[in-house]
Amino acid sequence: MIPPEEFRRVLGHFASGVTVITACDKDGRPTGLTASAFTSVSLEPPLILVCVDHKAQSYPALSASKVFAVNILGLEQEAVSRRFATTKIDNKFDGVPFTLSPLGLPLIDNALAQLECAIVNVHLEGDHTIFVGRVERSYAGDGLPLVYYRGRYDRLSGPMP
Repeated sequence: MIPPEEFRRVLGHFASGVTVITACDKDGRPTGLTASAFTSVSLEPPLILVCVDHKAQSYPALSASKVFAVNILGLEQEAVSRRFATTKIDNKFDGVPFTLSPLGLPLIDNALAQLECAIVNVHLEGDHTIFVGRVERSYAGDGLPLVYYRGRYDRLSGPMP
């Protein structure tokens, strides 16, 4: 078995989009974390998954919730990604414009796309939990995605359709 550092280095060669996973805690306060471990699972029904580290600040709120949102960040939202990736800030929403959705989920303003999900399955695997969500509501806007590759933020190159 390879060591964790090697595993992380090799996986860094897979370019991914950047998301912020959001929910509200038991007191109704918004919470969230940056995640690149996000993917679609099924078209019918519409399912996605996100993998969350058990040490993440938002993990207790997410694991106690029945719903969560995926905010797919646009190119101009690197600062938002960095803010939600740190463990040094208690209220990550302070100064970040957001709207509470009809499902009661914090949606980050100007995100490239948003998915509001009901949790339909949870899998504990290693030091992460896989949350499978059924998409209840969605939004997609225009713009370029924020991309993460080999430990740094990047952008797509070439013409966009």
